[in-house]
Amino acid sequence: MFGDMMGMMGKLKETQAKVEATKKRMDSVSLEEKSADGLLSVTITANRVLKDITISDALLGDKEQLEDYLILTINKAIAQATSVNETELAAVAKEGMPNIPGMDAFFK
Repeated sequence: MFGDMMGMMGKLKETQAKVEATKKRMDSVSLEEKSADGLLSVTITANRVLKDITISDALLGDKEQLEDYLILTINKAIAQATSVNETELAAVAKEGMPNIPGMDAFFK
């Protein structure tokens, strides 16, 4: 019984270390999102840190249009980064979890 418990605790510590390493790796995963017409692009990490914004000169004359483009494109980039981040972390966490019936529902 204690052997199983010690083994499980060791596996949980190992999984925690893998999760932390995955979080750090997500800092180096860059994702690019562009507006539908390509006039604005945003680069963001999988940890949702904004790294770059490129704006076409065509957008510089209309402040409201530029603000709308920024909001839409940044929100799409954040959603994409969140999806990548959650998928990666869930895969690592699921890999390290003991096989407990019903736990699969938490990692979908």
